[in-house]
Amino acid sequence: MNSNERTPLLHPTTSYGLPTSPDDEDTATFSGEKTSTLSGPTKTLLVEAHSNDFSENSDLYHCHDDRIMSAFDYKARRTLILASMLCLLFMLAEIVGGLWAGSLAIITDAAHLLTDFASFLISLFSLYMASRPASQRMSFGWHRAEVIGAFLSVLLIWVVTGILVYIAIQRIITKEYEIDAVIMLVTAGVGVAVNIIMGLLLHFGGGHGHSHGGGSSHSHASHAHSDDSNSQRQRNINVRAALIHVIGDLVQSIGVFIAALLIYFMPGWAIADPICTFIFSILVLITTVAIMRDALNVLMEGKPRGIDFGEVIKSLHNIEGVRKVHDLRIWSLTMDKVALSVHLAIAPETNAQAVLRTTTAMLRKRYGVHECTVQIESYSDSMIACGQCEPPL
Repeated sequence: MNSNERTPLLHPTTSYGLPTSPDDEDTATFSGEKTSTLSGPTKTLLVEAHSNDFSENSDLYHCHDDRIMSAFDYKARRTLILASMLCLLFMLAEIVGGLWAGSLAIITDAAHLLTDFASFLISLFSLYMASRPASQRMSFGWHRAEVIGAFLSVLLIWVVTGILVYIAIQRIITKEYEIDAVIMLVTAGVGVAVNIIMGLLLHFGGGHGHSHGGGSSHSHASHAHSDDSNSQRQRNINVRAALIHVIGDLVQSIGVFIAALLIYFMPGWAIADPICTFIFSILVLITTVAIMRDALNVLMEGKPRGIDFGEVIKSLHNIEGVRKVHDLRIWSLTMDKVALSVHLAIAPETNAQAVLRTTTAMLRKRYGVHECTVQIESYSDSMIACGQCEPPL
């Protein structure tokens, strides 16, 4: 859509019970208990409503149809549990093998496996939490527990990596260490094999997503299709993320195996072990800094990456009847769920319900907003000089 074009209202001619003349009543009923008030001689319309209040099956709009809760995905859970068990067992084996061989590179590889294991647990946790409904105490649900878990796991990994780097520096300075090249070679070789097995398990065990086409029927059958589609997407997100972690660890295991071969055939090159520790520690930091940055952004309720604040304002201004956009708030509920609230000041005689429906549909489809609240109010000239109505810098 051209950014200069106005977004037309959905059902602009539908009557929603709004007073159409000064002689009408001061209170107009939208649906059920939802009311709007018109006060004063200028008949200022104040509509404060969450987009959840309107049903798409009627003339109004019901936002839950776009984000039906996913059912718990047992296939994805089974795949991730198997990968987690395999990862944990070999991580413990690498720690034992690394200590036995005196190889810091293998222990560093085990630390990288710890990041994989933590990511698997977080993915399992997010699958479980995604199926839990919100409560009065946790009105947004439990999704942010996933973010807290990611934050704590990265801190733990950084502490372990820092200790290994310190030991590697000591080894280079003192040169007082011995490495059993045979044990190191065997452990590294098994590591390559285990990572290949985990990669195949995640690739073929995670399933392949597909979507169902068709009309916009709202029967129970169509809701079941939405559940399956959402569940399949959730499986793809979590299993693919785990697969990326395993591919990174496979590359590191191959590096340890090459270092083991070098030390086995050229014992004088034992310094390759602490050098590998430095290299792999840098890789661990590179792969976890982005996770930490995203986790902090969510916890600080920052704007999600990939959404342009100014573009959202422009899109809202382009909706037919909207004269002023203010108090726009965009934040992350989780790594992949966006929340938004905004005030829209509309021109006189503009259909408030149609603006609400158009706005909600646009925010969900164009920007992937999971949770949105739109407050609609009548436009006033005083908004022009109001500093609080201006967008943040």
